[in-house]
Amino acid sequence: MQQKFFLYISLLLITTLVQAQSVKVTLSGSVKDANSKAALAFVNITLKAAKDSAFVAGTISREDGRFQLPDIASGNYQLLISYVGYTSKAQPVLIGQLTNFLDLGVIELKPEARSMDEVTVTAAQNAVSAKMDKKTFNLADNISQSGGSALEAMKNLPGITTSQDGKVQLRGSDKVMILIDGKQTALTGFGGQTGLDNIPASAIEKIEIINNPSSKYDANGNAGIINIIYKKEKKEGFNGKVGLTGGLGALWIKKENYPTIRPQYQATPKINPSLSLNYRKNKVNLFFQGDDLYTKTLNKNEFVDRFYDDGSVVKQQTKRNRTTNFLTLRTGVDWFVNSNNTITVAGLYGTEKILDRGDEPFFNKDLVKRERLWQFLEDELKTTATATASWQHKFKQPGRLLNVGLNYTFHREDEKYNFTNIQPNYTGLDSFKLLSDEHVADVNVDYVQPLKHGRFETGLKFRRRWIPVNMQFKPGVHSAIDSTAGGQADYAETIPAVYGNYIYESSRFEIEAGLRVEYVHLNYEVNPNHPVYKSDGYNYMQPFPNLRLAYKIDDNNKLSLFFNRRVDRPNEVDIRIFPKYDDAEIIKVGNPALRPQFTNTVELGYKTNWHNGYLFSSVYHKRMEATIIRIGSIVPGSTIIYNIFQNAGKSYNTGVELMLSQNAAKWATFSLNLNGYENVIDAFTVVNKYPVENMYTAGRENIFSGNAKFNALFHLPNKVEAQLAVVYQAPDLVPQGKTFSRFSMDAGVKKAIQQGRGEVFVNATDIANTLRVKREVRGNGFRYVSTDYYETQVIRLGYSYKF
Repeated sequence: MQQKFFLYISLLLITTLVQAQSVKVTLSGSVKDANSKAALAFVNITLKAAKDSAFVAGTISREDGRFQLPDIASGNYQLLISYVGYTSKAQPVLIGQLTNFLDLGVIELKPEARSMDEVTVTAAQNAVSAKMDKKTFNLADNISQSGGSALEAMKNLPGITTSQDGKVQLRGSDKVMILIDGKQTALTGFGGQTGLDNIPASAIEKIEIINNPSSKYDANGNAGIINIIYKKEKKEGFNGKVGLTGGLGALWIKKENYPTIRPQYQATPKINPSLSLNYRKNKVNLFFQGDDLYTKTLNKNEFVDRFYDDGSVVKQQTKRNRTTNFLTLRTGVDWFVNSNNTITVAGLYGTEKILDRGDEPFFNKDLVKRERLWQFLEDELKTTATATASWQHKFKQPGRLLNVGLNYTFHREDEKYNFTNIQPNYTGLDSFKLLSDEHVADVNVDYVQPLKHGRFETGLKFRRRWIPVNMQFKPGVHSAIDSTAGGQADYAETIPAVYGNYIYESSRFEIEAGLRVEYVHLNYEVNPNHPVYKSDGYNYMQPFPNLRLAYKIDDNNKLSLFFNRRVDRPNEVDIRIFPKYDDAEIIKVGNPALRPQFTNTVELGYKTNWHNGYLFSSVYHKRMEATIIRIGSIVPGSTIIYNIFQNAGKSYNTGVELMLSQNAAKWATFSLNLNGYENVIDAFTVVNKYPVENMYTAGRENIFSGNAKFNALFHLPNKVEAQLAVVYQAPDLVPQGKTFSRFSMDAGVKKAIQQGRGEVFVNATDIANTLRVKREVRGNGFRYVSTDYYETQVIRLGYSYKF
């Protein structure tokens, strides 16, 4: 541990920081008579550069005494206030990097009196480098993933690893909250992650990674927040963009099927037409975004060797040929009522049709005898509709804002499975139908008050979430499914929360301190005839503080210390009582007794920048309580493994992250991201209740893991740009085992045509076809090794045109 700690500190001390981006600040205040306190109109306000007294900006106060100077860049200035009959005043002003609005407050002028004591003012920007709490990436620069999904677009982003089940990990944890335009929706899940592999990247403007969220964000997600920001044009008049992408995947067979099953998908087509429209005139801005993503995919091709303590061996393959069509329509209107009030109404509709054709043969250890063939057809339709309405009120004081938002989301999951269980002596037919309707209503109120040395933010949020679920099993002859485990289940969640966040900045120091207080009441009512699980629920009221302390060494160097406390609430599918049979002998089941996981995080970050690049580093430590993991177990007389969510006690994640970017020349930019961490799960004992009660005990497990990502972006002649991206993931810890290393390389080229209005691109993912996911899992009485050779190599060609 001492050696690893020394490594963390050494890596931290050799680093230098993220380049600060240009910021524009509005400086405001008011002028009054020091004796009568009356507002003074037509006072001369002049801002000059501190180093050479060069004129920067000027104005006069209004009749109410207020003034404002917009678009001021970061730096040190001298503010001069003069008025006939009053003593002129001069005071230094520091424009920092933490807010876009600064309020000097009331400046009082005295007749023939000396100027008042100096006032130091700070300001900042929304850019990631200012606070080191988030990183922002424009997808226009991600050429190698153009035309793919949001999940594929995240593959090359720092600290992120992706999986074939549609989820992402951030710094080794999948407890990530996904937002769309700053809001949670059913498209990406409330608490868990869903649907990232079906959101077209063509609809996305940029992606934000927020490792240390402030108290104004929901407390869920210990690893942090990923915010997907959709495209939205704001130019005057009518304009838009149309695009079409086509591609092919699964060009080569990575691993041949076991005998006697249907062929795996090859040369799978990918088609993605997209259209965005925008019309802005006077006080109205109308926008529309439409995408249709049609794909055929070898979604899973996993080979598993299972070994049991009694000497028996089972070899299985799970092949899943998937056809998906995902249509997304997003539209809305911004109404600029006047200079102080804006109303936005927007809606999103998405429909996803999934057809999965699966084959799962089970053989003996020599592959001589097929014991069983499990085939299934999944026919699923997911429907999502969201409606949002927001009102923003700008007070006379610049930067003082009131935002009120109403959000409603409906998500329907209509899922049908038909199973064919082919045994040596008979064939059984089973099926089930699941219908789940998710209703979520949010009310948000947020207020921002600029101060002389920063700003204060406060607000409240109320959420009501209700999910009725009904699963009906229809067993056939010699059924292999547990038909008694079906029925009705109702999930109900109520969450009110309030927060306050204070930001202060001086010439050397920054402080951001916040507190969010959240109350949660969850009730889960299940079918009273369920053979194992009963109704359950929980409630809590907890504080979630956040703190950031920063020291500015100089204009190019900053040191920041972060602390926050967050929670991971079990999602509805984590506690869902129904067994899932898309794998006939490694079955996933929820757990109604699952409780929230709480996490405390400490991070130390250091950054420096220079003219042609930057280097950022951080050392972080996370301590989790009631860690949520899946535990696999078997019951006497059966080789079926039941994977059930449990709270496994304490776990830890300690690591270091480095980000380097360098403009090697006008035509080449290189970036390198290194993220190394140690995952530790303390010893624990849990009881799995399904299908019969059994106990599992594990000793302390730990592993040092991480990932490395290299990106090269080339600006070539004739408006050609190219990108090369390389990703390596080291072996990592999973409950009861580990994953093995994996490697992939992507590349892409794009060219601007038609006087910059058009663009064509071609790219390829996993060029060498090397990416596969291998893991080893050990339980009481068994162990298994699995390798998934799912589709990763895709070639795409696309065209887009702006008008």
